[in-house]
Amino acid sequence: MPSVAEILSQKTTSVVSVNPTMTVLDATQLMNLHRIGSVCVVDDAGSLIGVFSERDVLTRVVAAERSPNTTVVGEVMTSDPCTCTEEIDLDEVAEVMRDRRVRHIPVIDCNGALKGMISIGDINAHRVSQQDQHIQMLNDYVYGRA
Repeated sequence: MPSVAEILSQKTTSVVSVNPTMTVLDATQLMNLHRIGSVCVVDDAGSLIGVFSERDVLTRVVAAERSPNTTVVGEVMTSDPCTCTEEIDLDEVAEVMRDRRVRHIPVIDCNGALKGMISIGDINAHRVSQQDQHIQMLNDYVYGRA
């Protein structure tokens, strides 16, 4: 099975991050602009301190009747998020996502520096692509094109 590095190498956009002092409104507008479901929260030094996701908006802002205009991301983000490295196998990442019920996991290097973000959508798209290639190979074999 391929590693997280293979997925990250195919992504065309860089990781979107926000500061913990950004308002929830501004962060969700940024997420909407980039059509993503979560952002990494980094401190002034660029170190990962949390993840802010659509689920955080629903459970910690909307359901708690907090104002997105005045609530800052640092108050409602998921602190100490689950992370992975580029070397980890995609099946392992998918298992962690399933077990922890998360859809996005930040990718860090051995020094803890943020390298990217992997989503369940990235993993599923990769799996579909692999299955399509396998189906094409089987068709070629069956019809003598191999």
